[in-house]
Amino acid sequence: MENVFRFLFKYPPLMFQQGDVAWAFSRSVLLISGGVAAAAVVALLTYRGVAAADRLRDRFVLVALRLAALAVLLVCLFRPTLILKAAVPQQNFLAVLVDNSRSMAIADRDGQARSAFVQQQLNGPNAKLLTALSQRFVVRLFSFASSSDRIQSTADLKFDGTATRLSQALDRARDELAGLPLAGLVMISDGADTTDAAIDESLASLKARSIPVFTVGVGQEQFARDIQVTRVETPRAVLKGTALVVDVVLSQTGYGGRTVPLSVEDDGRIVNTQEVKLPPDGESATVKVRFTAGEAGARLFRFRVPTQDAEQVTQNNAREALIQVNDRVEKVLYYEGEPRVELKFVRRAVAEDKNLQLVTLDRTAENKYLRQGVSNSEELIAGFPKTREELFAYRALVLGSVEAASFTPEQLRMIADFVSKRGGSLLMLGGRRAFAEGGWAGTPVGEVLPVVIGSSNAKYLATDISVRPTRAGATFPVTLLANSEDASAKKWDDMPELSAVNLIKDVKPGATVLLTGSDKARQEHVVLAHQRYGRGKALAMPVQDVWYWRMAAKVPVSDTTHQMFWRRMIRWLVDGVPDQVNVTTTADRVEPGEPIKVAAEVLDQAYAEVNDATVTAHITSPSGRTTDVPIDWTVTKDGDYRTAFVPDEAGIYTVKVGAERAQKPLGSGSMHVRVSAGDAEYFDAAMRAPLLKRIAEETGGRFFTSTNVASLPEAISYSGRGVTVVEERELWDMPALFMLLVGLVSAEWGYRRVRGLA
Repeated sequence: MENVFRFLFKYPPLMFQQGDVAWAFSRSVLLISGGVAAAAVVALLTYRGVAAADRLRDRFVLVALRLAALAVLLVCLFRPTLILKAAVPQQNFLAVLVDNSRSMAIADRDGQARSAFVQQQLNGPNAKLLTALSQRFVVRLFSFASSSDRIQSTADLKFDGTATRLSQALDRARDELAGLPLAGLVMISDGADTTDAAIDESLASLKARSIPVFTVGVGQEQFARDIQVTRVETPRAVLKGTALVVDVVLSQTGYGGRTVPLSVEDDGRIVNTQEVKLPPDGESATVKVRFTAGEAGARLFRFRVPTQDAEQVTQNNAREALIQVNDRVEKVLYYEGEPRVELKFVRRAVAEDKNLQLVTLDRTAENKYLRQGVSNSEELIAGFPKTREELFAYRALVLGSVEAASFTPEQLRMIADFVSKRGGSLLMLGGRRAFAEGGWAGTPVGEVLPVVIGSSNAKYLATDISVRPTRAGATFPVTLLANSEDASAKKWDDMPELSAVNLIKDVKPGATVLLTGSDKARQEHVVLAHQRYGRGKALAMPVQDVWYWRMAAKVPVSDTTHQMFWRRMIRWLVDGVPDQVNVTTTADRVEPGEPIKVAAEVLDQAYAEVNDATVTAHITSPSGRTTDVPIDWTVTKDGDYRTAFVPDEAGIYTVKVGAERAQKPLGSGSMHVRVSAGDAEYFDAAMRAPLLKRIAEETGGRFFTSTNVASLPEAISYSGRGVTVVEERELWDMPALFMLLVGLVSAEWGYRRVRGLA
């Protein structure tokens, strides 16, 4: 189309876009114009001979054609001229920025890598683009990926950069050529920026300095055949032996409806494989993947789909996630206000879990308690904890059938703070002294619970309930009773009914219901619900005999569903509960040489923020070398300490942070960070034309592709930047005007012949 436009109008479209049209007529032209006007009048008089009333249309058509032809002649006489600002050859500098990242090695250009276009156009004696640019400008070459550097030739590019930073590349070229007459910047890239940094500031700076950016997009905007593991959502840390259900997002083109295996690998060992039906082309699907974190330490899990036939990009078929698997004992307090069978069966269920310490306190009579699972003879000697430090030593609290009146007002506030401030978990079980029947409505603990506590059941009559999972509960790890959703649903169909004294129908805004139950009258009741509250979470399970899932006559002796349910429940309670020293990093993987930013939250035994602690990060490199880095309080936020260090080895670093105050330890926390070359270049690696177009449009440049890049040198020359001269290009002799004039005259003659007026 551009060649056709150039043939008709003498010049390419970009010249008309960047130039101004003016008229170069003289006094003699005005005299001639008067003659043309007189000719027009004669034309009108000529057609007066067509006098018949039915020839009015003929008269109108012929007059219009004659006047149009005369108007074309008049335009030519007025000598239309295209005014352009042209760059003076060899008086302006031009920066050419070449993407040197891994994505440029993707072969999606008729079987050729994107880098082949760069070498064909910018390297060697036959490099047409570089030759054309060098004839007009003083060219400076830059390469960019994770960093930006000056280069002498593109022959040295390896296209192995592990990141793409467009903003940094633009800033580097702008600053290096500051003060020189600059015609603009040329950026040759697929536009796959892998950083989170916004490019707005760089574009605003270029626009303010009138530096246009001409972008050249390389690669396809959409792959024909590709499968990608787009995202994996995993926790940063879990307890050893935890059964995980993580979301894996798959996207694809060219394989819609195909069933493929999705495997999970732990250090090369496959821990689970499941079949996944791919979504339609261009769509994404979220897959629930189940596996168990069975080994302690910093574990690198890999989620992979095998390479399919004719895939254009194979490196994006897998994603890795670093998970810290902790092998430690988590302490949970279970308090019952009366002897119940439930407590015994919960203890049995978690007895063999070496990572859980279930401390039970059973009130057998007034001021008499049965303690089990305590660490020493003094623990809970006086009953339920009476100080925050004593209660906050536990990570979760389970309240059975115990009335609110048995607690002091301070203890009730303490339990609420255990969830909101300490970040612990609270689970209230059903019973004749729980929820409304136990007087919990209107208490601080009642505010924490995820359910609406209504009026009490005055007769304490138990109602049989058939339990079923909700849509959320069907895929939740605790309530998923089998290896698949279908198998779990069948398992729930066979589960025995439970009974409830506390009939609860409503939950609070923001709460999630995992299990519901229907009674004989088909009324729905809440069986298991949860919500976040402050820093922790609160759960309500208003049924009184979950042990029946183990002892009902229809349950086989070998059935372990009850045991599995309670193990997962208690593990969920302690999951994510903060320590006194909590360590976080901005990412679980960084590039070699990229700083690792460490943040630590320091709390005292009452979980109040500490600002005067001595905090040190003990950093262990992959080779075993240790380094101590002090961490300072940020001042802007209570209890917030931050530092950073630059790793010099590839592998997994261990960052252990210890804190003390007045030479007394407050606690410690640890985190792992992987240092390795990233693979982000292969994900969402199609050419991002919208971003490249935005860069060009906001700076006054233009966007090109490999099909029209030959017009780039001319576009830069007439952009009006740098040292320029004014050029005037005649337009009166455009072939389009001549063809229009001939066409109008021929049309008039033809019309006369057809209508019999010749």
